[in-house]
Amino acid sequence: MTEQVKIGVVGVGHLGRLHVMQLKEVDEAVLVGIYDNSIERSKTIGDEFSVPVFESFETLLDACDAISIVTPTGFHYQYAKQALNAGRHIFMEKPMTETVAQADELLALAKAKQCKIQIGHIERFNPAIMALEPLEINPLFIEAHRMANFNPRGTDVAVVLDLMIHDIDLILSFVKSPVRGLHASGMSVISPTADIANCRIVFENGCVANVTASRISATGMRKMRFFEPNAYISVDFVKGASEIFYLKQGKFDFESETPAMTLGQIEAGAEKREILYTRMNKIEINPLRYELKLFCEAIINDLSPAVSGEDGRRALAVADQIMASINEHTELVKKHWDI
Repeated sequence: MTEQVKIGVVGVGHLGRLHVMQLKEVDEAVLVGIYDNSIERSKTIGDEFSVPVFESFETLLDACDAISIVTPTGFHYQYAKQALNAGRHIFMEKPMTETVAQADELLALAKAKQCKIQIGHIERFNPAIMALEPLEINPLFIEAHRMANFNPRGTDVAVVLDLMIHDIDLILSFVKSPVRGLHASGMSVISPTADIANCRIVFENGCVANVTASRISATGMRKMRFFEPNAYISVDFVKGASEIFYLKQGKFDFESETPAMTLGQIEAGAEKREILYTRMNKIEINPLRYELKLFCEAIINDLSPAVSGEDGRRALAVADQIMASINEHTELVKKHWDI
């Protein structure tokens, strides 16, 4: 029989509802109940999924080994701190907290209480990214675009923390080097916070990442491109597909969804090298269910979480730097245009 983790969900809005739905399908989890500050919402979700509804967060904690925190970001810290003080493991949606100081406090508390923290950077488990696992990717330039239609549900934070942070986390996971510096710009169009932003991040190893995020786009797009000597890798998060264009040299000898196709040749001195194309095998997986499964397995087997609290803190710290750069740029614009 599979060992199971007793887990509860706090916050059952749009995303919290999905957590409830997927946790019921995770063999390693027993969904003991839910709590939301809206009693009406709690009852609706409880009835829909036949899940017990708790009248307080404290009583839910008492019944659990772990908590999934799916509230607006402004509530992450208070619920996480309370759960950790009670000795409960926590899964927390991104961004980790509102401030790096809050993240640091939670990490220290988790260490003292010997509890695990996993952050919901779900794009780590997108089929397009997971298909790249067999490859050793050492990018020198990265380009990321995350464009979405406007949705009032995400405007409690700026687009950097709402959308761009997905790509920040992914880029930090691929580039094993500290950030040397960055420059960003952005502006508010509809909401009180920045709705569109662009950032150029420079790493100490020379890699450069150009990242754009918008929540006021007419057409949705979620793509990332990696460039390194002899290869170009294109990731489409919407389609869950990855494609590679590369010079034949042995590094990218792997099984793929389609056999490598020759696109042409290029002359390099006296040598002719083939330009090849291949599409990576698409992994059939539900990213949310999989990350929740990994969280439970980390608790059961005492493993490091797939996306640790330290990972979440690192992405948040870079996002903070980006926000500071945007604010500085905004002040320059206001001064120039006398806004």
